[in-house]
Amino acid sequence: MAEFQSKIRTIQWTNNCSRMVDQTKFPYEYKYVDITSGDEMFHAIRDMIVRGAPAIGIAGAHGIVLYAIELGKQNISRDEFISKLIEKADYMKTSRPTAVNLMWAVEKQKEIIKNSTSSIDGIIKELTDNGIKLENEDIEINKKIGGFGAEVVPKGATILTHCNAGALATVGYGTALGVVRSAFAKDNTIRVFADETRPRQQGARITTLELTMDGIPTTLITDGMCSYFMKKGMIDMVVVGADRIAANGDAANKIGTYTVAIAAKYHNIPFYIAAPLSTIDTSIATGDEIVIEERSREEVTHINGKIICAPEVNIINPGFDVTPNELIAGIITEVGILRPNYRESIAKAFLK
Repeated sequence: MAEFQSKIRTIQWTNNCSRMVDQTKFPYEYKYVDITSGDEMFHAIRDMIVRGAPAIGIAGAHGIVLYAIELGKQNISRDEFISKLIEKADYMKTSRPTAVNLMWAVEKQKEIIKNSTSSIDGIIKELTDNGIKLENEDIEINKKIGGFGAEVVPKGATILTHCNAGALATVGYGTALGVVRSAFAKDNTIRVFADETRPRQQGARITTLELTMDGIPTTLITDGMCSYFMKKGMIDMVVVGADRIAANGDAANKIGTYTVAIAAKYHNIPFYIAAPLSTIDTSIATGDEIVIEERSREEVTHINGKIICAPEVNIINPGFDVTPNELIAGIITEVGILRPNYRESIAKAFLK
């Protein structure tokens, strides 16, 4: 199959720091920032300088390396180094509570910390090597997701996506947009409709930016328009990412995804999740157990620093919602497309 080469590299370990695209600057500026300390990485994740579950996971892995480098400069014993570094790793996991990839990547680093027999310098090197390994693997995993997903994209299809599950949500290819890129590589008549994704407008600010950078025809619509275009027959399928998937296939993604899934089901339009196996949390039985991040009221009350509503109005701002598995046609992973019964297909996927 032809392969699409994205121009974007979201995050990369280089010169003893984590270099990442600052996604708070879109669409006005495309710039890289160097994250040089563990606490800096904690805030970069929390404040969404880096965002998207797979990218957050890699950022978390890099953050543990940065904490290790800092602790390695202190005059402490190896045992104290390990103890403090594990505390820092657990702290890093609290920066964003919903995206399970963060917990997954940090736990991968904790395994090295706990099991290594090396010196402090040796542990730092092992953590660094593993962070780079996870980073490079992310691109290959996403290309596999894209390849499997492209197989179910009809010729000339218009694909609706919500939020941003693209190169800028991963290391550099994308999950949902990885499917788009792989499909477009073999059929350049593919088109995308992108929901703006209030309140942070990741679809408007980020998805439209990266797809137009890559020359993929994209139409921006507001969140409330999807049913209108579905009824008109202008949308052929929906592909979105996920931040956490339960063992039964219930999937948490950016707020508004559940609404899109309901509309797609009503209009008999297939709704797919594209996500790596690291996004699946088999420790939770259903989506009811997924912790939903509550974000600040200013994300809703303000746009570009200007208030858009009555200052005293009450605000509730959940960052995510959970789409029940019965609305999902398939979960596109690096080992293939999982189908209902999800409890069975997910369990089998982890045996491959």
